[in-house]
Parts: sequence; structure tokens; C-alpha cells
Amino acid sequence: MKKFLMMALMAASVTTALAQDPVKDARKLLNKNDFSGAISTLAPALNDGTAAQKAAAWNLQSDIYYKVFTQQQETALRNNVPGQAPQPVDSVAMYDAAVKAWEAALQSDEYAQQPDDKGKVKNRVRSGFQTRFRQHGGTLVQGGQYFYQLQQYDNALKSWKLYLAMKDSPIFAEVSDYQREPFYYDIAYYVSFLSYQQELYAQAIEYAHLCAQDPAKVDEANEILLFAMKDNARTHEDTLQYVNYVKEQHQANPTNERFFNLLVDYYSHLQDNDAMLQWATEEVALIPQNKMAWYIKGYSHMMKSEWDPAIEAYGKAIEIDPDYTEAIFNNGICIYQKSRALQDQLANPDGTIAPANKQRVQELVRECLPFLEKARQLDPAREKCNWAYPLYQAYYALQDTAKMTELEAIDPSLRND
Repeated sequence: MKKFLMMALMAASVTTALAQDPVKDARKLLNKNDFSGAISTLAPALNDGTAAQKAAAWNLQSDIYYKVFTQQQETALRNNVPGQAPQPVDSVAMYDAAVKAWEAALQSDEYAQQPDDKGKVKNRVRSGFQTRFRQHGGTLVQGGQYFYQLQQYDNALKSWKLYLAMKDSPIFAEVSDYQREPFYYDIAYYVSFLSYQQELYAQAIEYAHLCAQDPAKVDEANEILLFAMKDNARTHEDTLQYVNYVKEQHQANPTNERFFNLLVDYYSHLQDNDAMLQWATEEVALIPQNKMAWYIKGYSHMMKSEWDPAIEAYGKAIEIDPDYTEAIFNNGICIYQKSRALQDQLANPDGTIAPANKQRVQELVRECLPFLEKARQLDPAREKCNWAYPLYQAYYALQDTAKMTELEAIDPSLRND
């Protein structure tokens, strides 16, 4: 008896298991507007079964969320009708369902495109999705705006990104008359900008490139692209990509100072005089009237103790701007340092120097004075350059005690040097 009872229970359980169909059961719950019940009942079928079965399950998942969306949307529309008593609208649920309905459609279509046992593709869901979601892009845009206002930035980005990818999705890729809205590239800009704000730099770069496809938005896109590439530079390759991009933009827009200034910032922090010199040489060839490029070239030579090419480069900068204080001061410094190098070269082994050689050195020292004195004239408060010490050293080398005393009155600390 016990054996027959066990067999009966097993048969009953098998019959019950065979009778269970999550898709059918979920469809019944959907027809009763039991959305949460339908979703939970359907869940096991989303990842089980054949590709065709999963396509059907995800299709139903899309139906569920689409109905959630349309019910909330219809309530919102009725609330705009005069004389109608307003009903509560859950806008978060509405736009969340709009997103999930489209995501489920994409998943269903993916499974539906997989060949069956005979190697044939029978996509029975795509045409329905094309009809249902043809005007859905505007809803995804509105949803992104709504989530953005709530500062739910992840949801805003998801909704906008789904919209931007909609035309190129497998569902609409072959629909020839599916047109992008006029605001398509505006949304690409918002995604890029918000991604940058959220420090999602790689994503910001991706959508800045997309935004730049609109000629009217190239400047805005480049603005984000530049800073996103800079902040996203984690490797040497990333940095080179950023720098090369800035150089390309600079060469294409040589009068735009932003690109030049970004390159100045990069090379000034690189601490590589050879690289800076190479770039400065390229820069003066590109824009010969760029005084700062000549200054940077002079500075690069100066840091390498290459006095003559430094003096030549600073001289070019001064030709362009006769009152370029920093270039004038550094030119004087280079001439003075050249005189020191000449003295070391001409000195005897015991440190003494022949009168004729000393005169040659002093003549070179005198050449630096007009530049250092001009720097003093242009910057009396020494805000741009501290001309007092090198000028004092030059007069000391010439044994001009009167000038030394004059400078000591300005800066008493020079007496101790």
C-alpha cells in the first residue's frame, strides 16, 4: 500500500511539473494586470529552454513592461483632459518600464535571430517590435530628462544611450525610412557631458565622437573630448593619443589658443627638455609669429645650457614683442651664463686669466646688461622675474661698485652674496 501511495505521489508531482508553463501562467497574470506576479512567474523562463522559447519569454517580458508604461502614460494623458479628476501617476515606474520594455525587446530579438535545429532563422518578433517601438525613441529621451531632473544620472544615461543606439539596433537597422530626430546629436552631447561629469571618461569620449558628427556641434564635442581624453589618460599610450589629438586640432585651428595652451600645459609638466624642444621647434615652424613658442624653445635650450641657440630663440621672441619681460630677462641670463662658460674655458689651470681673455669675458658680460636693465625697467616690483641678483652679479663681474651699491639699497640681502 505504501509503495502504491509513493508511486501515486510521484506521478502527481510529475503531472504538476509537466503542467507548469511560466510563459502561459505569466500571460494570464498579465491579462489580470498583475504585473509583479507576471514578472516573477516569467523569470525562470527567461534563461531556460531553446532559443525560440527564450525569445518568446523575453517577448512577453517586453509586453509586461510595455503595458506598465502605457497604463501610466494613459493616466497622465487623461489628467490633461479638462473636467477629469486627476489620478496619481508613477512617472518613475512609467519611464523605468519604457526602458525595460525596449531592453526586453532587444533580448527577444537576439534569441529570435538564432538558427533552429535545421539552421533556419525564424524571427517572429521583429516586425511586431518595429511597429510597437517605432515612436518609442522620444519616450526614452523624455525618460532620460526626467531621471536627470531627479539626479538619477545612471538611469538618465541608460535611457539616453538606448535612444541613441535605437536606429542602429538589429530591430531597426534595415528599416530604410527610420529617421533620426533633429535632436539626436543634442542627446549625444548630453550623454557625453553627463558621462564626463560622472568621471566616465571613456564613455564621454565615445559619445563626444558621436556628437562631433554634427558639424554644428563639433566645437562643443571637442570641448568635452579634449578634457575627457586628458583625464582618462592612465597609460603612456592614452597620453600620447591625447597629445596627438590636441596637436591635430591645433594644426587644423592654429589661431585657436586653447589647443596651444593645452600643449604648453602638457610639456611644462612632462619634465623632458628634449621633447619640449622638439615640440617648440615644430611650433615656431607652424606659427613663426608665436612669441611664446619662441620663448619655450629658448627655455628648452637654456635648460640644456645651450646658450647660443637659447639667445637666438629669445631674440626672436623679443623681435615679436619688444616688451616681453620674461624673454628679455632670460636672454640676459643666458648671455651672462655664456660669459661664465667662456671664463671657465679661458682660465689658466690655477684659476687666473690673462688680461686679454678677461677683457673678452667682460665684453660679453656688458652685452647682458641692457637686457637685465630692461627687465628691471619693465618689472620694477620683480613680480615676473627677480632681476636684482643676476644684475648684481654682472656688475660685480665688472667691478662696478656704484651700481652694486645702488642695487644693495634696493635689496640689502645682496651684500651677503
